[in-house]
Amino acid sequence: MTAPPVTASTATAAPARGHLRTLSVLFFVSGFAALVYQVLWVRELGLLFGSTAQAAALTIAIFFTGIASGGWFWGRRAGQRPNSLRTFGLVELGVAGTALGHFVLIDVYHAVYPAIFGVVGASPALDTLTKAVIAATVLLPSSFLMGGTLPLMGQHLIRTRDRLGTTGTRLYAINTAGSATGALAAGFVLPLALGFQNAYLLAVVLDAGVGLAAIALARREPAAAAAEVPPTPQRATPDPRIAVADLPSSTIWVVAFASGFATLGVEVIWTRLFAQVLQNSVYTYALVLTTFLIALSLGAAVANLLCRVRRVTPETVLAVLLVLSAIAAATSPWLFHLVTDGLAYVGSDLGWNSYILAVGGVALIVMLIPGTALGAVLPFLLRTLQADERAPGEAMGRLIAANTSGAILGSLAAGFVLLPLVGAGRGLLLLAAIYPALLVGIALSRAPRSLPAAGLAAAAGVALIAVDPQGLVTVRTGLPAVEQVLEMREGPQANVAVTERDNNRRIRVNNFYTLGGTGAMHAERDQSVIPLLTHPDPREIFYLGMGTGITAGASMAFDDIERVEVCELIGDVVSVAEAHFDRWTGGLFDDDRATIIAEDGRTCLRRSPDRYDVIISDLFTPWKAGTGNLYTLEHYEASRERLHEGGTYVQWIPLYQVSERELAIIANTMDQAFDEVLLWRGDLFASRSIVALVGHQGPAIVDPGILAPAGRALLDDPERGDDFYEAMLLRMYAGNVTRSGRFAAAPINTDDMPLVEYLAPRTHRDVRIGEARFVTGSERERLYDDLLAAVPLAEDPALVLLSNEQRGYVHAGRRYAAYRWHDSRGRDEIADPAFEDFLDWSPPGSTRALSPSRVLLPPPRPATPAAASASH
Repeated sequence: MTAPPVTASTATAAPARGHLRTLSVLFFVSGFAALVYQVLWVRELGLLFGSTAQAAALTIAIFFTGIASGGWFWGRRAGQRPNSLRTFGLVELGVAGTALGHFVLIDVYHAVYPAIFGVVGASPALDTLTKAVIAATVLLPSSFLMGGTLPLMGQHLIRTRDRLGTTGTRLYAINTAGSATGALAAGFVLPLALGFQNAYLLAVVLDAGVGLAAIALARREPAAAAAEVPPTPQRATPDPRIAVADLPSSTIWVVAFASGFATLGVEVIWTRLFAQVLQNSVYTYALVLTTFLIALSLGAAVANLLCRVRRVTPETVLAVLLVLSAIAAATSPWLFHLVTDGLAYVGSDLGWNSYILAVGGVALIVMLIPGTALGAVLPFLLRTLQADERAPGEAMGRLIAANTSGAILGSLAAGFVLLPLVGAGRGLLLLAAIYPALLVGIALSRAPRSLPAAGLAAAAGVALIAVDPQGLVTVRTGLPAVEQVLEMREGPQANVAVTERDNNRRIRVNNFYTLGGTGAMHAERDQSVIPLLTHPDPREIFYLGMGTGITAGASMAFDDIERVEVCELIGDVVSVAEAHFDRWTGGLFDDDRATIIAEDGRTCLRRSPDRYDVIISDLFTPWKAGTGNLYTLEHYEASRERLHEGGTYVQWIPLYQVSERELAIIANTMDQAFDEVLLWRGDLFASRSIVALVGHQGPAIVDPGILAPAGRALLDDPERGDDFYEAMLLRMYAGNVTRSGRFAAAPINTDDMPLVEYLAPRTHRDVRIGEARFVTGSERERLYDDLLAAVPLAEDPALVLLSNEQRGYVHAGRRYAAYRWHDSRGRDEIADPAFEDFLDWSPPGSTRALSPSRVLLPPPRPATPAAASASH
């Protein structure tokens, strides 16, 4: 018996509005949880593999692979399930259950990865494969199940073929809006409110709740489940008022793949552009991601409206969307430079709330409308599939699989091919050219009547490829006659530039972040000289961070040092440092004792089987995303395990970038990991100083007997007595952190509760409007006074071996720092007595020895004629 044809009047009734609202809320929450997972997975695997571009790309690629394969797998089976809503609920429970396995797997991998790396680390290919396998076991089970949620929910709600476009785009918009909310919550709220583990558990609970609620609804409303479209449904009698798509399925899959490629590629490059003008904290990255997801959600909403267009063919609407997407991608480099006034720092003088609003405003201007155009293409393709014979769930699953597969390749191509080879501006133009290429393919499939359109689209694509993005700034500098760009690289990790101004050569990362320069050569060298001269026998040294290489290069002057290992996160920094700073680095790049590795320093240190006498952690910008991982208890404990007996861990802190709050958190966190922590000055400047928190294994004892011999090993001047070398170094001692208890009440910074990473960005902005203060000027003076008041020099166990005269050298350093500060403020009545004290407590001939490296280390090598001509 033949079934009667299904018409618009006899088609299965749509789900009740209450049922639809409930499922919409569940699907929103599902999207929220998915982005919380993704953000936390990227962070956790970054802690395991390192915060490198490669590690982040690998994590995202594995996650998207799960989404794509899950969409394909569950989509094919959605129409075969008697109750796809119940299956959706079970899949959500599966996501929650497999996500819980993260806790066990990550702990196991943290324990065994160093041993695995010892076997495969010599081969980059094997190391990458190992990371991929580890990431897959953590991510694939959950992401594979996540990929099935849209096809299964679509299968349940789409009762007739002609609802595939409207209902499918609505679901996509709701789920993506949930994802945007999840990204915002994971960036701004959850880590400080709950900690990362509890935030992760919240996502698990939400997913489990969604699953249980869906199963309950499926049981309560069996009629709704029975009304689902069967695997091979009867097609509704076509409504003559509605235009029908006439595109081959293969063309639709190609468009889905290519749009995924282009959209994610554009997003990667947009993110890089924003990194040139923002604080680059966890908050600004979250805001950029959230804005992009909002644009995609709005794109789906626009697609929903376009699916209701009756008279215009879907091919025409799709063509318009592709044209708009090409325009959006192609014009975005100029739009970005216009909005940011040529890569000017956004909101430089704004407080926290105003700054976030300003960043959000720029992100909306740059991304909202272009992102909406890009985001409308994929969901609108559901409208073109309404004539397809497949069940709704299968059609949606295949579409998601094709699009996500393209997204994987697009994100990788943008980060590792386009940016390094052609840069952001041309990269966006090449991605924009994909859309005219798609138009050519669509037009040719409808030949001969569309041949003129194909020719026009081909011409547009060629024009986009040929356009030279003239006038786009890559590094914001002063006037060209004042500051020159010697080299610029747009690499996978960051934009890296070498600039020169007034004979001061610097490395700049992402436009505004300076990694040091030749103008601060002595201060950078002192970051090595001070800790190495105060250690009894430094032979094996590890540097966490390299920058210009000037700091690590200072160690090459120590003949007794046998091995130096340097880990620098950004490979391009290593390359430009060798090319442009070699003469200031003491032979670092040529000395057989030195090994330089382009890798995340924390990971490099943790997985190393070696031990070191001194570990020196460079100056880092505390508010930058990822930097907070270098100040956590877990990192300090792992670092202690890498020290020889009696070894020291040296944490340099820029007092001009931390408030008392952040300094206290870092100091107390170190104090939990090491037996004793001392504070040393890195300079005797007037205000903007650096200090070193030096963690010791065992009791910290400053041995004056090693200072003069160590100094003479660098520069043996027979006219200078031992007191010269002793005074030069002891005046840098600032106090005993552990015995003072000065920071004992501060909270501990951990991987789970990374306070520094989330508090420092707010402090940075609050300082701008006077609501907070960095530890400079009077704040620095108060810090020094408090330490000495809590543990007077005569009672400091770290100074037990010092004579009264030698303690006087410490006192002289304190008084000179006070003199510099008050003299800079014109307070002669305070400055003059402080300077007199400095003179009284200093041995003759030592009062100008204010930088150990300036006195003890040789000047940089003279410039070769080739190097000199290359820089001018």
